[in-house]
Amino acid sequence: MDYGGKFKWGPFLRRVAIIAIPVALQNLLTTTGSMVDTMMIASLGENTVGAVGLCAQFSSLMFSGYWGFVGGGMLFFAQYWGAKDDDGIDRSYGITLVAMMTVGLSFACMAAFFPWTVMRLYTDKTAIQKIGVEYLRIVGFAYPLQVFSMAMSALLRSTEKMRIPLYAAVASVLTNILLNWVLIYGRFGLPALGIHGAALATVIAAGVNALVVLLLAKAQKYPYIFHFRRHYRWTVGYLREYLAKCFPILCNEVLIGVGNMVINVVLGRQSEQAIAALAVFRTLEGLVIGFFAGFSNAASVLVGKAVGAGRLETAYERAKRLVPLCGGCILAVCLLIVALHQPLLTALGLSGASFEICSQILMVYCAAAVIRMCNWVQNDTYRSAGDAVYGTVLEIVFMYLMLLPAVYLSGMRLGAPILVVFICCYCDEPIRFVLMQIHMYSGKWIKPVTNEGRAALPAFLARLKNKTQEASQ
Repeated sequence: MDYGGKFKWGPFLRRVAIIAIPVALQNLLTTTGSMVDTMMIASLGENTVGAVGLCAQFSSLMFSGYWGFVGGGMLFFAQYWGAKDDDGIDRSYGITLVAMMTVGLSFACMAAFFPWTVMRLYTDKTAIQKIGVEYLRIVGFAYPLQVFSMAMSALLRSTEKMRIPLYAAVASVLTNILLNWVLIYGRFGLPALGIHGAALATVIAAGVNALVVLLLAKAQKYPYIFHFRRHYRWTVGYLREYLAKCFPILCNEVLIGVGNMVINVVLGRQSEQAIAALAVFRTLEGLVIGFFAGFSNAASVLVGKAVGAGRLETAYERAKRLVPLCGGCILAVCLLIVALHQPLLTALGLSGASFEICSQILMVYCAAAVIRMCNWVQNDTYRSAGDAVYGTVLEIVFMYLMLLPAVYLSGMRLGAPILVVFICCYCDEPIRFVLMQIHMYSGKWIKPVTNEGRAALPAFLARLKNKTQEASQ
């Protein structure tokens, strides 16, 4: 038995903090950079803010395309890290990197060569389309660099090297802010490039991020990124296992990405003021997601590492407590955003109708975000433990049978106000939360990929079954 007695919150919270805080700080830095971007772009007009926001949704679609491989890769990274299997880490990183870069390069080509097609998909406003095309043609070159950095960061975080991605994010954000100021407005004798300057700053900042990660990893003699020859020692059996674990996650992310694209298409047919308000909202949403990302990585590492090492009851006890811990912290962040929303929205260039719309959207989101993030952290927990199916099926079924019909009918057929359409985007979260909790306490999501974990599984399931029977008596 690998776990016994009363759960010790102190060591658990310290482990969570060690992983979650650097990741949260990194994401908050990125969000802060996005907020500064929006403030600088705001001087170019609300249509520019809306266009850049819609381009960000195209980036989110790319994120959905490669995140399935990130989730699958982190499953293997964390469990092999717990089992101290260096060869397994190397091989899984090689597959993950190739798959992710394929997605990144594909989206870069679409942005560079077919920007009009992309913008026409997201909005019917010609003025916004034109600005978005100019931005996409340049910013598309950042996509492969961003994906490469994400692949390295996923590996570093899964092996408990949190500071390297954090330091790289600091360098990237500072570079982006400085170059935005220089290139958008034309400082130091350079021409004022406007939206082109913002896009160019993003590309250079993405390059800085990747370079800093590589340099710091090399300086700290971190091995796995530089084991080039070992990355591609794949066998048919290993590829089959990797793809079997990644396929449900990939399907989930791609289908969810397509679903979110449909939602954004509906939202992109609203008024110009609503589009600008949604663009600013997405920036502020990054504050909440930034904190959540820390818990997501903590769940993946702490649970996945314990499962890989065969300490299944430890993994189970940790997972149960990550959900309320995540919910409490996200609630605190949401309350802070509500308290500060007026000066934030003003600083981000909103006024009049767009200000009112964004204020209402924020109130709705802060009410839904706690449940939404708890659902996400549970799904990330299941994935790191080897169960990539349950949360995937649940999310896809509810999105396509409940959420998308509600959003489409309210926004495209009934002409409902933007706030009603936005509320429909979260109508499935409470139901999924209940179902996810039932699955959490069943323990059936623990499905190891290491020999140590598999050996410990029968005894763990037997003990859990006995505890459940005793509790029901």
